[in-house]
Amino acid sequence: MLDILSAYLALIPVTLAQSLILSFVVLAVMIPFRILNFPDLTSEGAYPLGGCVCAVALLAGVPAFPALLVAAAAGFAAGCATAFIHLKFRIHSLLAGILITTMLYSVNLRIMGKSNQPVFNEAKVYDLVGGLGLSGSVTKILVAGLLALAAYVALNLWFRTERGTAMRAVGANSDMAEAQGINVWRVTVGGIGLAGAFSAMSGALMVQSQGFADVNMGLGILINALAALMIGEAIVGKQTIARQILAPFAGAVIYYQLISVCLAAGLPPGDLKIATGLFVLAMLAGPSLRNRKAGALPRETMKE
Repeated sequence: MLDILSAYLALIPVTLAQSLILSFVVLAVMIPFRILNFPDLTSEGAYPLGGCVCAVALLAGVPAFPALLVAAAAGFAAGCATAFIHLKFRIHSLLAGILITTMLYSVNLRIMGKSNQPVFNEAKVYDLVGGLGLSGSVTKILVAGLLALAAYVALNLWFRTERGTAMRAVGANSDMAEAQGINVWRVTVGGIGLAGAFSAMSGALMVQSQGFADVNMGLGILINALAALMIGEAIVGKQTIARQILAPFAGAVIYYQLISVCLAAGLPPGDLKIATGLFVLAMLAGPSLRNRKAGALPRETMKE
C-alpha cells in the first residue's frame, strides 16, 4: 500500500501539468455539447492540428506564445469548417466533424512533411517563467494553470454579455433564437470555431511540453475529454454558467489523478482505455440509476 501511495505521489506533478494542458480539450468538448447543443468530434482533429502547426511555427522562428496563437487560429478554422458543412449542406454535426477530422490527418502530414517532428531545441512558452528557478513540472503547472484561469475568467465574463447570451440561446432553442433576431449561422460557426481554437491550443501546449509533434497525437483524446467532462459535471455541477465552465477544468484534474491511481496500482498502460471507458460508463449511468432508484416506489405503495 505504501508503494502505491509513493508511486502516486511521484506522478502527481506530471499528471497535474498534463491535466491542465488537456483541460482545454475538455473545454472544447463542453462548448459544442453543452452550450450549443451541437454534438461534435472536431476536437480530435483540431488537437493534433494545433500541435503540428505549433511545431512548424517554432521551427520557422516564431516565438513560443505567438506560435500558440497561430495554432489556435488553425483550430478555429477547422471548427468553422465543421459548422459550415453542417449548416450549408445539412450534414449531421457528428458526420461533419468526422469528415473534418479525417481530412485533417492529411493536412497535418502536409504541414509537417512527415509524421513526427521534434522541437526540443526551440524556445517554449514555459521558458517565460524559467527565471523563477522552478522545476520542469512546476513550471508547466504554473503556465498551464494561469492560461486555464485566464480562459475561465474570460469565458465566464463573455457568456454573460449579450453575444454570449445569444450563443446560449441558440443552444437552448435555435428556432426561438432566430425569431428573436439572432444570427444562428454566425453564432454556431463562431462557437464551434472557438471550441476548435481551444483544442488546437491544447495541442500546441502539449507539443511545447513534450518537445515533439505527431500526427497521431490526438488518437483517443476525445474519449478522455468526455470522461473528464462527465466527472467534472458530476462533481462541480452545471446548474449555473460558472459551474458549467469550471467543470471541464475540475474534471480534467480529477480524471488524470484517477489515471495516476491506476498507474500507481500497477495497471498496464494498455489497459487504461478500459479504465477510461468504465469511468465514462459510470458517469453516464450513475445519474440514471440514482433517478430510477429514487423514483421507484414500493409495490404496496403503488397498489394503494
